[in-house]
Amino acid sequence: MPNTEPILVTGATGGQGGAVTRALLARGRRVRALVRTPDSPAAKELRALGAEPVTGDLDDPRSLRAAAQGAYGVFSVQPADFTDPRPDIEVRRGRNVADAAAAAGAAHLVYSSVGPARRGTGVAHFESKAEIETYIEALGVPATVLRPVYFMENWQYLLPEPDGNGERVCPVALAPDTPLQMIALADIGRIAADAFADPAAFLGRTVEIAGDELTVRQIAEVFARVQGIPTRFEQRPDGVPEFAKMYDWINKHGYTADLPTLRERHPGLLTLETWLNQNPA
Repeated sequence: MPNTEPILVTGATGGQGGAVTRALLARGRRVRALVRTPDSPAAKELRALGAEPVTGDLDDPRSLRAAAQGAYGVFSVQPADFTDPRPDIEVRRGRNVADAAAAAGAAHLVYSSVGPARRGTGVAHFESKAEIETYIEALGVPATVLRPVYFMENWQYLLPEPDGNGERVCPVALAPDTPLQMIALADIGRIAADAFADPAAFLGRTVEIAGDELTVRQIAEVFARVQGIPTRFEQRPDGVPEFAKMYDWINKHGYTADLPTLRERHPGLLTLETWLNQNPA
């Protein structure tokens, strides 16, 4: 694979796209980072890292086609609105990126979906990604579908400050003994970079990706051990209907990434404890 051809990364100022950008740059790849405002602080930060910010909008197919021209590959990720159960916007944007990759003749589209896509979950932000997967497949663009599970970074905003007794009590809709597969954003970036680096091993494949699996009770133990703060979770219903559906599905079914195989193919995948030691704040 020629290293001179850039890879267009959508969502480059966000969590997944930013992780992919950093992983590709670390390997010496050229990165075109899709941004809406080229002189924004986020765009300037990407430029400082070595990326080439390019103006585009997921709702503007013409700008996406222009951004994808001459690119070796495209990393596609779209934000989901968890307060809006209608997947129309996310699906339209995912199709727009796929169309741009096809029009540009990109050799490799890597689409970031979600672990349970196409499992009939009834969870809107899972089903929207399943619809995008189906569209990419029908379009026939050379592609890899990555299906990340629950982000480790979610805990950074879910965990509250300790209470007056020095204990941290976190309400969560998961049962104490529910196994939860998790992945760090950095590992999504690394696996996406692996896919671009080794197309023969990834093209045409759909891979559910994770780095660790722990019960909710074990997760609390990890946080208590690493941070030195007594931590426990209390099972309570989630007030956001979309999240309530998601957690109910996880309680009943759960993610199914093949962790032993993933660890063999991608040595160094972060466990929750390793990730937490690397990201103490």
